[in-house]
Amino acid sequence: MYNIFFDKAGQLHEEGVAFALATVVRFEAPSSGKPGDKAIIKADGTIEGWIGGGCTQPVVIKEAQLALQDGNPRLIRIAAASNIKKNGMVVYPMTCHSGGELDVFIEPVYPKPHMVILGHSVVAQTLCRLAHAIHYRVTVCAPEADHALDLDARVLSESWDLSSIKATPHTFVVVATQGEGDEAALREALKTEWSYLAFVASRKKAGVVLGTLREEGLDTGKVESIRVPAGLDIKARLPEEIAVSILAEVIQVKREVMPDADQNETQQVIETGYLAETLKIEEMSCQHCVSTVEKTLHKLDGVHVGEVLIGSADISYNPEEVKREDIVAAIEKRGYQVLVQPN
Repeated sequence: MYNIFFDKAGQLHEEGVAFALATVVRFEAPSSGKPGDKAIIKADGTIEGWIGGGCTQPVVIKEAQLALQDGNPRLIRIAAASNIKKNGMVVYPMTCHSGGELDVFIEPVYPKPHMVILGHSVVAQTLCRLAHAIHYRVTVCAPEADHALDLDARVLSESWDLSSIKATPHTFVVVATQGEGDEAALREALKTEWSYLAFVASRKKAGVVLGTLREEGLDTGKVESIRVPAGLDIKARLPEEIAVSILAEVIQVKREVMPDADQNETQQVIETGYLAETLKIEEMSCQHCVSTVEKTLHKLDGVHVGEVLIGSADISYNPEEVKREDIVAAIEKRGYQVLVQPN
């Protein structure tokens, strides 16, 4: 079983899919989860493996999704206690009538950043080695390159074709052709939307090359999205310095694509005139509770229901149609308490 489990984890890692690894570290009978039991949870809530039954899985899935959002591991306990933080541990009430306790350690696992380099210039070669040194996956596309070059690439392609490369928030593309196939490499790169696409060139040269692409009819918005000159402005001059500046910018972008763990905590006004808010709801500790709260919210006029998870519900509502206190009253009528008031 564990071979299959780790094969799946390895497959997701290679595919560039983030997931959380949940492991049971302690139990008290009659809990069905036992120490060493493991599960993989993806951001969409799908789960593979075993960490206990219906009273355990919804809580673990919720905390796994939060771990993927904020990047922090956590230790949770499902026991006869209220939902509080205690010495770094989050405690959830055990809702199974059979009782028992379970401690589960949840750790987010992110794929290695993937550096895709087009070209075999000195900048490309240096960037390849630097990315490899900090454990990035590296793919180099270098048609007509001397393959005796000392390139620390996981994949060395003789084509500009990027169709086999999956675009993820952790995929970074750098065109470092420097005069050898600039337009061809950029045309291929622009077929896909990347979280980062940079072109190694001076502003003057880039203006000519990108102007050619626009004249060919390529989407102007996509062309203008190319980062040029590539890299942070650290006054780099030497090819090796330029490679350092590019990697520094990639690291900066990689940090920026991590979701803000607090972004769902803040009330905000959206363009339609609705208020968006995440309600924190006590005693909402199982899938039945989630379904009950979700159905209750859907019955209210002027309320749009987003994601409803154990302990929370994302909603937006029109204050001209329904008051917040009416929403709270409807939830509390079902036996739950809304904990967080709006700012």
